[in-house]
Amino acid sequence: MDQARKRYNPPKREIEGNMKPRSGLRRVLTIAVLILFAAGLRGSVAAPSDPWEQPAAALADQIAAILGPSQAHLVIRNNSQIPIDEIPAIRRLLEQDLKARGIQASGAESANVIRVTLGENLRERLWVAEIVEGNETRIAMVRVEPAALQLQVSISGITLRKEAVFSALQPIIAALETADGLVVIEPEEIVFFAHSPDGWKEQTRVSIGQRRPLPRDPRAVVYPVPDGHGFEAWVTGMSCKGLPQSSADWTVHCSESDDPWFLTPPQSTRNAAAADMSIRVTPLRAFYDSARDYFTGVVTPNLGADPPPFYTAVVLPRSDGGGLLLNGIDGRVMFAAGGALKPVSGARDWGSDFALLSSGCGSATQIVASSSGEANADSLRAYDLPALEAIPASAPLTMDGTVTALWSAPDDKSIFAVVRKPAVAGQNDPYEVDRVTAICN
Repeated sequence: MDQARKRYNPPKREIEGNMKPRSGLRRVLTIAVLILFAAGLRGSVAAPSDPWEQPAAALADQIAAILGPSQAHLVIRNNSQIPIDEIPAIRRLLEQDLKARGIQASGAESANVIRVTLGENLRERLWVAEIVEGNETRIAMVRVEPAALQLQVSISGITLRKEAVFSALQPIIAALETADGLVVIEPEEIVFFAHSPDGWKEQTRVSIGQRRPLPRDPRAVVYPVPDGHGFEAWVTGMSCKGLPQSSADWTVHCSESDDPWFLTPPQSTRNAAAADMSIRVTPLRAFYDSARDYFTGVVTPNLGADPPPFYTAVVLPRSDGGGLLLNGIDGRVMFAAGGALKPVSGARDWGSDFALLSSGCGSATQIVASSSGEANADSLRAYDLPALEAIPASAPLTMDGTVTALWSAPDDKSIFAVVRKPAVAGQNDPYEVDRVTAICN
């Protein structure tokens, strides 16, 4: 536009020669020509009506200056308040701008990778691109004007909220609400609680009776029986079944077992959609290595793929039948379906625990994952997985300590998180079980 103004402004001497009778008209004509010329430019080059056009173009310029004409696999991770339904538009803009600069956004098989993180903090909003070329990684970044973000903060997405269910001084590795009360699995005991005006009141404790030494971080899963009264549980090296005789009296039988643990309820009580009926109602089991605290990767019935050893896995429903989402012990998140095992991008910041949440918001089903690393103040965040890329669907929910376990409620409409709070002088670390639900924005 600066060149256009220079081209259409009359020379100074011409203006001076006609100042008196026609200077006003000449100025009007000049302005009109400029407006028409600018309109013509807007017809051939997209006008910046989309607030993401400017930062996308600026970032593409920097990436092209580093990478040059080539192919690259583009990955976008949203760590900002930008709603998930804006991410496809941002991706299209980046792909178009990169293509215009000689960079083709190809599939995952490309040797070059462009990882774009849409981030923000209290001071500024940045888009950061990691350009990986061989063993070399270089960085490009642009600042996004606050007005652009504010224009696009809509009512889409979800908000996670939590409420404390109960707390204890002993470690908690699993819990289940039944029609008769609350069943809590500790490393060596099963504890039963009943409702009272003051909250949950402990009724009785039953020893699990392990004979083998416990690992450093024992784990467990517990599911309700079909009628909602009673439970089945698998603890490190043991399996247990419990039936209530009254709120204060339970019959519990535990025995040593190397049988595979259930990854889904032994008897599904969900009304699965026809499209994913087979994956939802067929119970999946996996062999657990008690000595190493992870699943070996052997799953039954066979998925047609060979999963690696993993910490956590959930059955992810999809219109094409769904599959198994798992977190390998090497930190990679994989998706097993259709006889193939494929990596999931955008999950680098996930911890070892995640759970399925049927929120009914957006895509209807999200994955809630803990943050990676040991932290005094951990966090949970919901993600959509429309394909093989995890896209944030909520802002992080700060927890009051370290998340040590995470699982879905039987109906998947909420999840439960065990949080180990900072130690109090003279006491063991206090543990709290929080219920996490979602609100549609």
